[in-house]
Amino acid sequence: MKPIYAVGDIHGYLDQLDRALALIQADGGPDADIVFVGDYTDRGPDSRGVIQRLLDGVTAGRPWHVLRGNHDRMFTRFVRNGTSTDPMIASGKGWLHTALGGPETLSSYGALNGFHHPDGGDGDTVLRNGLDPVPRQSRDQLVALAQAAVPTTHLDFLEQRPLTHVTRDLLFVHAGIRPGVALAAQTEDDLIWIRDGWLDDPRDHGRLVVHGHTALDHPHHYVNRVNLDGGAGYGRPLVPAVFEGRDVWTLTDAGRVPLLPD
Repeated sequence: MKPIYAVGDIHGYLDQLDRALALIQADGGPDADIVFVGDYTDRGPDSRGVIQRLLDGVTAGRPWHVLRGNHDRMFTRFVRNGTSTDPMIASGKGWLHTALGGPETLSSYGALNGFHHPDGGDGDTVLRNGLDPVPRQSRDQLVALAQAAVPTTHLDFLEQRPLTHVTRDLLFVHAGIRPGVALAAQTEDDLIWIRDGWLDDPRDHGRLVVHGHTALDHPHHYVNRVNLDGGAGYGRPLVPAVFEGRDVWTLTDAGRVPLLPD
C-alpha cells in the first residue's frame, strides 16, 4: 500500500515547512504523495515564502494536494476587495487583529511599507498592535498597497485550491465536515471553519477524516478523525504524518512514531 503524507496548518513558517518536507522525503523519497490541509498564511513571518514553495511544487508537477483553509480565504478576500471580517469568526475579530495574524502576512509581502497608521506610526505599528476595526481610509490604503505588492499568481493559486482530497480510506479537509451530511452537500464555510457539532461528534464518517484548523499541542488521533494542527501558528513544531490505510505515524528526526487512537 502506497503511503500518503500530510502536513497540518503552516501559518507562515517557511522554516517549519521545509523541515517537514525534509522529514517526508527521508521517509518517502522525493516523489512522496503529500496533502497540505490549509492555512498557509497569517501569524508567522513568511507567508509569501510558504505560498511560493507550494506553488513551485505544484507547478513542477509534484504529487502535492494543496487544500484551502479559512486563513487563506481571509487573505485573498482582503487583497481582492478589502473584506477584513468574516461572519464565521465567533469573536467578531477582523483579519487585521493581532489574534488573526493578517498584519504578518501583509508584512511578508512588503505591503506595510509606506502605510500611515491612523494613530500615528507606520506599518510596524500595525504589526505590534493590529488594526481592528480598520477605518475605511486606512483599509483603502492597505488594500492598494497589498494589491501592488501581492502577486496575482499567489491569489489565484490560493483561490483555486480544492476544499477536500479523498482516498479509499481517508478524507482530507481543512476544518472538518458537518456530521451526517453527504460530502457533495457540505458547504465551504463548514469545510474551512467548522468546530461546533464536529469536534465532539464520535460517529464513524466512513473514511478517517484528516484535518487541521483547531490548534493543539501535538497532532491527535480521535478514532474517527485525526487533527494535524499541532500549533505551528503559535510557535510549536510542524509535525507531518504518514498514512497507510487508516494507520498513522508522525514523522520525527528519529523516524516514524505511531499515532494511536484514543
